[in-house]
Amino acid sequence: MSKQEPIDICEAMTESKRQQKFNKLLLKDLGEILQRESRNLFGNVFLTVTGVKITPDLSLARIYVSMMLVGEKGEMVDKLNAKKKEIRKLLGNKIGKQVRVVPDLFFMLDDSLEEADRLEDIFKKLDIPPPENQS
Repeated sequence: MSKQEPIDICEAMTESKRQQKFNKLLLKDLGEILQRESRNLFGNVFLTVTGVKITPDLSLARIYVSMMLVGEKGEMVDKLNAKKKEIRKLLGNKIGKQVRVVPDLFFMLDDSLEEADRLEDIFKKLDIPPPENQS
């Protein structure tokens, strides 16, 4: 199973405007490609691109995806990475006139929703006494 790298907030704040624009472009276009082509490539799976992080030289993009109707999510991420050449070609057809080089893609599981649910369950189980009235 692929493990998601933590997103460094300081690193995200130091992204250049160029990287930020490229991230938005890839987020939008890869989202459309995966929604349109996921049935052909992976069967009855619902994939959503939740984030993109591109290197400063724009050669490698980490694509964070969440998914529904998937049994083993780690296996699906491995399948995505196995099909990344096909996905990159579709991306190149879509954005080829806007960029010089289409970056290499690396797909990662975005498990932030599951993590948020887990933390919410922990908070619900906490027994916090009401505050005492101080006179």
